[in-house]
Amino acid sequence: MKKIIVYTLTLFAVAACNNLKSNSAKNNEQTIETATQETQPSIGGQKDAHDCLTAAGQTWSELKQNCIQVFKEGQRLNPVNQKSDEAVISAFVVFNDAKTKVELFLPNNDKTTIILDKTTADVYQNKEYVFNAKEIAIYINGKKMYAVANQ
Repeated sequence: MKKIIVYTLTLFAVAACNNLKSNSAKNNEQTIETATQETQPSIGGQKDAHDCLTAAGQTWSELKQNCIQVFKEGQRLNPVNQKSDEAVISAFVVFNDAKTKVELFLPNNDKTTIILDKTTADVYQNKEYVFNAKEIAIYINGKKMYAVANQ
């Protein structure tokens, strides 16, 4: 009878230890999961200083005073001197509602966007930047740099 009692108590002790180990492992997994969630932002939820969803292709427009997707709202212009083996990185032009100003979104431009004022019927300019609406082309320092692909 003593053997049965000792055997039963031993089984109970082993089962209790295994249960403690599995609960401890679950708690560690939950702690690691919580720490990971706190250090990693959710996918697609990354926002810039203006709360634009960068993963959704949004960028801030000074003219629109809103987050926009330039590839949907703007006019795409490709580089004039594009080499055939290079990736095409386009510029975009966005008009304000009254069409008195345009905003340039130039590739590799870390500065804010460039706002051009309408000076004549088809020309918008600001210092070294000119957008010719008739040609649908951007000139930088007098040199044609971007235009519609068919031009």
